[in-house]
Amino acid sequence: MSERDRSTVHTSASRLSDCLPKQAVAASLLLLVAVSGCKSRQASADAATEPVAAAVSVVERGNISHVLSLAGQFQPFQVIDLHAKVSGYVRHIYVDIGDRVHAGQTLAVLEVPELNAQYRGSQSEQQRSKEQIGIAQHEISRAEASHLALQSNYDRLLQASKAQPGLIAAQELDDARAKADASQAQVDTARSTLSAAQQQSDVAQADMERVGALQSYTTITAPLSGVVIWRYADTGALIQAGTASDSQSLPLVKLSQSDLLRLRLPVPEDAVGYIHEGDTVQIRVDALHRSLTGKIVRFTRNVSLETRTMQTEIDVPNKDLSLIPGMYANTYVRLAHKENVLTVPLLAIQRDDSGKTSLLVLDSQNRVHRRTVVLGLQGSLLAEVRSGVQQNDRVVLGNAARYRDGEQVTPRLEPQPANDVMHEEGGMTDAADEGGN
Repeated sequence: MSERDRSTVHTSASRLSDCLPKQAVAASLLLLVAVSGCKSRQASADAATEPVAAAVSVVERGNISHVLSLAGQFQPFQVIDLHAKVSGYVRHIYVDIGDRVHAGQTLAVLEVPELNAQYRGSQSEQQRSKEQIGIAQHEISRAEASHLALQSNYDRLLQASKAQPGLIAAQELDDARAKADASQAQVDTARSTLSAAQQQSDVAQADMERVGALQSYTTITAPLSGVVIWRYADTGALIQAGTASDSQSLPLVKLSQSDLLRLRLPVPEDAVGYIHEGDTVQIRVDALHRSLTGKIVRFTRNVSLETRTMQTEIDVPNKDLSLIPGMYANTYVRLAHKENVLTVPLLAIQRDDSGKTSLLVLDSQNRVHRRTVVLGLQGSLLAEVRSGVQQNDRVVLGNAARYRDGEQVTPRLEPQPANDVMHEEGGMTDAADEGGN
């Protein structure tokens, strides 16, 4: 008998003792005790037959993503050390570190006096070769005119000899023929001389172009638009020609193309199969409190033997130069994504020794039934169900050993998110803030 029942019996007995004899009071007291005991046993029986409470969740449609978090570093799209093609003294240098330059802009001018003299000499040689061509052409004209006269004289003598045999002496005819042949040889010689003069002119022209090209190298221009990130020489410094791989060849400036940056990511080996050109990547630059979106444009297709990672690059436009090469960025690469699929909490999934997966599903009378299911992509809280259940089915959460197949339970709905994003850490610069802020 409970404490409350004893209190009720005691109170009732006290009331009866005021108006009944002692024998009647005792009988009444026994009756009350018996009634209270019956009520207590009935309550215990009802409690024993009440259905067991079970936490349940509803099968919903949602999205599941698998995201890899990586730390990347911005690098210039191109970086070059700008050397001089010829040796000389720096007459003027027009740029300094931090200056923005455009392609074709003059950066420095060298002073090379001997090169100027060589260029003037090559010009003179080219002019002389042109004059030699003129002389050869005139010689050809003279030789052709002489040959024409001698050949005509021989033709007339030959015709007269044929008309009146014996009129022209044979010796005279032979002399005329020899003179005509000699004049033809002079014509051929003049033509050969002209050809040699033309070839010499080509050589002189090529030499002048070579020296002229070297002279043009005294003006150092920017091959691309970018930023001067270092300057090695000042006005008056002697710069060696950068055509040999020696230690004395000093560049003038280091030029970086920073209006377009490469963001390089070391992708772990187990995620290489998910990397494709054109995949979208979320980027967060903590140093600038800035977030942006990029796309994978290239990767090495080779896993490093030392780090077991594959270098992957994202091109990031940087027209305002707000992003500085060398900065770190946290990136989020979506490896897998499923939209509008059936999802269930991981707490509802049961696995047996054979590897099969199942769920405990409630029917319309809240009875438990085990169903074998096929799972798909799994996140941190939810899993995709490809077959075995339907939308709005109720599944039991927790340990399945507590329930028997066909057992009736009292469902207690526990809301679960329909969408899930699983973050895998591949290395970040600020892992404490990895929660997607």
